[in-house]
Amino acid sequence: MVEKPVVERLRINFKTLEEFQRFQEYGLEELSMLEDLQANMIEDDSNSPFYGIYYGDKLVARMSLYHISGKYDRYFDPPQDYLELWKLEVLLGYRHRGYGTALVEYAKSFNMPIKTNARQQSGDFWLKMGFKPVKYNPVRDRGESPYIWLPPNVKEREWTEEEENEHEN
Repeated sequence: MVEKPVVERLRINFKTLEEFQRFQEYGLEELSMLEDLQANMIEDDSNSPFYGIYYGDKLVARMSLYHISGKYDRYFDPPQDYLELWKLEVLLGYRHRGYGTALVEYAKSFNMPIKTNARQQSGDFWLKMGFKPVKYNPVRDRGESPYIWLPPNVKEREWTEEEENEHEN
C-alpha cells in the first residue's frame, strides 16, 4: 500500500532555499527570500506561503499559497477572500505519484475559492482537479490563463460591459 503524501508548511530558511534550487521555476520570489534571510529579517518563518511534500528528507513537490483579501477579488461571486496557488511543481523523477494532487487537495481543504494560472499544457491537470478556466477578461487577466476552483455557494463572477469599460479607463 502506498502512503498518502503529507503536505507541510515549509520554513523560510537556507535549507528550504537550497531545496528550491532543484525546481525549474526557481526565480525572483525565492531570490527575495535570500535577501530577507541575509538581512536577518526573516529566519525560519513558520508563516511562509510555501508548502511541500518530502520523500524521505528530499523536497519533491512544492507550491506557494497566498491568502488574498476579498477587496481584491475580481473572480468570485460573492466577492470574498480567496487563495492564490502559484508555482505548483513536482520534481521530474517524482511525477505521476499523486504529489501534485495532494498539494491541490490540501489547498482545497481550506474550503475557500482558489485561483491559479495554468502553465502551458497543464490545463488537463487543473480540469481533473475540479478547476475550470475563467471567461477571459483582458483587463483583469492581462495575458494570464486563470483557472478557478469553487467551493459550494460560490460562483464565477460575471463582468458587466459597464464594469469592463470602467476598468479599461
